[in-house]
Amino acid sequence: MANTETTPAVDAVFGKAVLNDIRHTPQKARRVIDLIRGERVDNALATLKFAPQSAGADIYTLLNSAVANAKAKNPAIRDASELWVVEALVDEGRTMKRFRPRAQGRGFRILKRSSHITVVVSDNKAASKTMNIKKGATK
Repeated sequence: MANTETTPAVDAVFGKAVLNDIRHTPQKARRVIDLIRGERVDNALATLKFAPQSAGADIYTLLNSAVANAKAKNPAIRDASELWVVEALVDEGRTMKRFRPRAQGRGFRILKRSSHITVVVSDNKAASKTMNIKKGATK
């Protein structure tokens, strides 16, 4: 007897959007991304719209872009309520090193961190990153 709940459908439509080198620290961006991972896209957009963190506005725009990419792949998708956030990642981007003057002529190093944020939406909730999204295995 095959377990159909754990095997994702092969005809799932994915929409992916990536935001590179955004000037939010990965730790603070992950706090926002954790709110929307696994949620329905319309609920995730409502959550991001009222999130008090500054990264919420950028992730809101990124999620809208992922929805538009999914709609471009499959015109049968009418709105965001048919899609799920199946993958949401925050990776560390480049770090700018700056110096701040301190007492007695010393300089302390300041690290200005950035993030790479990736959001993948699908019309199938069971679909996940195990379907090899990056190599173009989807339609």
